[in-house]
Amino acid sequence: MRRSVDTILTTHTGSLPRPPKVVELLLADKGKAGANRAALDAAVEDAVSGVVRKQIEAGIDVINDGEQGRTDYTVHVLDRLTGYEGKPTPPRGTGEPEFPELAQLLNQFASPFQHRPTCSGPVTWKDWPAVEADIARAKAAMTRSGAKEYFMTSPSPGQIARYLPNSYYKTDEEYIFALADVMAREYRAIVDAGFILQLDCPDLAMSYGLFPGISIADYREFISQNVEALNHSVKDLPVDRMRMHVCWGSTLGPHHGDIEIKEIADILLKGRPQAVSFPGANPRHGHEWKVWKDVKLPDGKIIIPGVIDSTSNFVEHPELVADRITQYARVVGKENVIAGVDCGFGTFAGRVQVDTKIVWMKLASLAQGAAMAAERV
Repeated sequence: MRRSVDTILTTHTGSLPRPPKVVELLLADKGKAGANRAALDAAVEDAVSGVVRKQIEAGIDVINDGEQGRTDYTVHVLDRLTGYEGKPTPPRGTGEPEFPELAQLLNQFASPFQHRPTCSGPVTWKDWPAVEADIARAKAAMTRSGAKEYFMTSPSPGQIARYLPNSYYKTDEEYIFALADVMAREYRAIVDAGFILQLDCPDLAMSYGLFPGISIADYREFISQNVEALNHSVKDLPVDRMRMHVCWGSTLGPHHGDIEIKEIADILLKGRPQAVSFPGANPRHGHEWKVWKDVKLPDGKIIIPGVIDSTSNFVEHPELVADRITQYARVVGKENVIAGVDCGFGTFAGRVQVDTKIVWMKLASLAQGAAMAAERV
């Protein structure tokens, strides 16, 4: 993994806006699987080429395929794994019950891909070729682009368990470690193909809201097990070819109940991946750069703080972006910082919170701000 030396490197979290045609075909495939496979594959290939080109034009250093062929960052595994024929869990909205007006306002952002069944049988691979095709398509686009470094996302065992709860294995611990063993194959394939593997781990922060009234000590114990399962799944992979993303969700809610990063930072840093990505731009967590004054960054670790908000249609001024990057760089060292984005811009296909044109403006501002910050530190 490259480090920020002469410049401050830039990246993002993974998902990018999908063209309407791709969303249309993904919805059609949901209704009748495989009926439009050739058209969907062609549309996704074009979309991947498009987002790769736009990332490079925006000045982003470490790029990806934008998750163009997936319905979202987690539940797409339903098409690839066995064991998920259980009772569906209730759809999750984009607002919170205590704010009915906000819930009504945000209802328009609900994902059309909300099928989240429970695990009702042993988890194994049923469509490994889909993974291989995903990797091959992204690899071809990266090779054509001449990008120096690129990443590919995959959900962590804990994140899959959060979205697709257990009703088959004797314990949740048995379930999460079964997922770790199965997903290890995908993680290795991504690294072997030359990508930086990004493990999506929003479960490590977002799960706090699933346990109202839980003590900080009990929550730390819960996510420590998730990190243990994550580390088990990547135990044979090189540390410097992996990064992990942690967040409090990409919704437009108040986030007043989020657990503070200072309460879990030490556990996050126990993850084997070399780099940790987390939100740092949104108004609820923008102050938390100060945490890194007290939390010692282990030797070799890199942080990827979000310096662009992925839920707002404001285009951050490059000066503000530079200020945010500089705060982190002066605390942990420029070489230990890569400038990122809070969360994905296309977390769920069909859910548009930020205008597509504005997304690219934001990423260009990220690159401009990073160049300014590099001169300051």
